[in-house]
Amino acid sequence: MTVAFAIAMAILLVALGTFVYVRVSSDLLASVDAGLRSRAEVILDAAGSVDARTVVSAEGKLIDPDEAFAQVLDASGGIVEASSAVSDMPLLSATEARSVVDPTFITRQLDPADDPVRLLVVAVDGSPGEVVVVGATLGDVIEATQQLLLGMGTVGPLGLLVMAVSGWLLAGAALRPVEQMRREAAAVSASEPGRRLPVPGTGDELARLATTLNSMLDRLQEALEREHRFVDDASHELRTPLATLRAEIDLALARSRDAGELVSALRSAQDDVIRLQRLADDLLLLARTRGGSIPIRRTETSLAALTELSVRTVAGQASDAGVTIEIDAPDETVTVDPDRIEQALRNLLENAIRHARPGSVVRLAAERRDGFTRFVVTDRGPGFRPDLLARAFEPFTRGDVETTGPVGAGLGLSIVRAVAEAHGGSATAENTPDGARVTLAVRDRRGASMP
Repeated sequence: MTVAFAIAMAILLVALGTFVYVRVSSDLLASVDAGLRSRAEVILDAAGSVDARTVVSAEGKLIDPDEAFAQVLDASGGIVEASSAVSDMPLLSATEARSVVDPTFITRQLDPADDPVRLLVVAVDGSPGEVVVVGATLGDVIEATQQLLLGMGTVGPLGLLVMAVSGWLLAGAALRPVEQMRREAAAVSASEPGRRLPVPGTGDELARLATTLNSMLDRLQEALEREHRFVDDASHELRTPLATLRAEIDLALARSRDAGELVSALRSAQDDVIRLQRLADDLLLLARTRGGSIPIRRTETSLAALTELSVRTVAGQASDAGVTIEIDAPDETVTVDPDRIEQALRNLLENAIRHARPGSVVRLAAERRDGFTRFVVTDRGPGFRPDLLARAFEPFTRGDVETTGPVGAGLGLSIVRAVAEAHGGSATAENTPDGARVTLAVRDRRGASMP
């Protein structure tokens, strides 16, 4: 960065120096031209009343002959009158003198050993072919421009060096917090996820950048911790039925069994396999939701038929728990994914049955209102623990109260929320005086095409 800054400053200094040199040279030459024009006007004004030769001779006495001079030339190029410095050499040829119509400036080298001169040639009115030539040496201009070049050649590199060093120091001071942040960011790893970037106390853009990056690291750490919990809980949930399945198989193989004992062992193993399959399906579904919304296929479905089908799938579990299920659903058509909604309702009903008191009623109600279809499942039981209510829909969240039937994996309500969000809706849970109420709200896009 310092090298780039130095190169940029060098280019800027060269451009600025070139501009200054050209401008000063132009101004100096313009000043010489103005002086020549003024002297030519004096000679021409005198030519109208007094002999111009007298003026030229007088000018040679008043002006330093080494710096300014004048000549009056006739049509043949001969010298009519001249300053002492140029009295023996015409400044123009006869051809050049005859060709002059308008005032003309000429720069030429009269003597290789001397400085160049600047000439102004003006025709004399009333004297055809006669011209007045006034001139001045450019020695002072050349000396001034050389001094300017020498000064810029000396001061420019020193200024560039000072600016480069200053830029390096300033860049180092400005980027030191950035380098510190870079080192800290490189040190952040999975083994030390709590490490954060230092926030400068300047309150500027760097401080805001560090704060933003720390917030991002907080979110990443939280996501990483959720992933770890998810994997740990999933491993535990898979280990339990696998261990039971292996125990059943080992027990069946431990000694000779009759047909009845083998059938019983196989049925127990079948229950474990079914549980494993369902757990794997639930885990796969939740994994898909982490990459975005789960895919759904909306079709027109009877609301009454959908609720009745969901109740039939859990009828056996309700009977074993001594729980009655009531349905309150209108005979209307909704546009939803029936498979996903049935899966969500089955999870809600299983959860309600598991926590309902024996002999109580679990109620499933459905209604369409304001473009949404709402499914509400209520039970008569202990309800949600206050500390679990806010995270009831997180994976592997389970209460420690006694339940009826097998304990679930804690994925049911998570799937309910995933299904609701895939339909553009939401899922909420709340406690009632008699138990718990869970609501699944999905957007009913009647006539919508399948995504």
